[in-house]
Amino acid sequence: MPKAVRIHAHGGPEVMTYEDADPGQPGAGQILVRHTAIGLNFIDVYHRSGLYPPPGGFPLIPGGEAAGEVLEVGADVDWLKPGDRVAYAVNVGAYAEQRVIAADRVVKVPDGISDEQSAAMMLKGMTAQYLLRRTFKVKAGDTILFHAAAGGVGLILGQWAKHLGATVIGTASSTDKIELAKAHGFDHVINYKEQDFVAGVAAITGGKKCDVVYDSVGNDTFPASLDCLRPLGTFVSFGQSSGPIPPFSMSLLAQKGSLFATRPTLFVYNAKREDLEASAAALFDVVLSGAVEIRINQRYSLKDAGRAHSDLEGRRTTGTTILVP
Repeated sequence: MPKAVRIHAHGGPEVMTYEDADPGQPGAGQILVRHTAIGLNFIDVYHRSGLYPPPGGFPLIPGGEAAGEVLEVGADVDWLKPGDRVAYAVNVGAYAEQRVIAADRVVKVPDGISDEQSAAMMLKGMTAQYLLRRTFKVKAGDTILFHAAAGGVGLILGQWAKHLGATVIGTASSTDKIELAKAHGFDHVINYKEQDFVAGVAAITGGKKCDVVYDSVGNDTFPASLDCLRPLGTFVSFGQSSGPIPPFSMSLLAQKGSLFATRPTLFVYNAKREDLEASAAALFDVVLSGAVEIRINQRYSLKDAGRAHSDLEGRRTTGTTILVP
């Protein structure tokens, strides 16, 4: 029987169990997929720890990003067939050898992109796409600040933003991570453990600051991130790896320069099929063109997902990590 990683209660990595999991048969509008590679993301940690409630309750199969081969198609699915390569980014359910999933949530993987690349980039890459092209439409000449520059989203977004002609500033926690970020499009990277990143941004920009700050760190970088923005700048909070941002008064945005602030999520941005297709197509295009390179920095067996979580939380990973069924 196919295996999966399940969580029966919130807790640390030790609550993840590797066990039999029958995926069932695809119904109308569904397909059965055999996974060949599964992405690892911080949102998986949030679901496991309880920071985010488990969609559908327990037991929970975490994971929102994977690629694989179609095994069976259900009724009313006429655009996919067994043997097609597909990939997706959804909420949960990816930490499994096989799964049934709604056909309208997957996209075909084009030739020239491997299954491992697809699994490593769907959630992170489409996150970079909506951040750069929809939440705040970055253009040539803009200056951006991105926290956690050496993370999975950061290494994609840095390359993409540089391709768009932006000046790209990042933050990271070590010399190795700084060098990695600089190799992926970042013009400047500030070691936030050794330097005040607000002062660093001011020095880099000659006091002009940034048009947009992309922040997936949360508590540790707020409200300092607001001090990196020029008047009418945009603060984009799209994660909280250090804990949630505490409640704040909206008047703070006025005091800091009539700033804009938003808390977007990929699943809202790609809720419509046409938006999902457009986002994936844009991502595939920049990868196939060579403007964005997708590298796999760590691989773990699916049965070792708990160790992967420990390494991710302990900041012992860089860039993109995949689980291999």
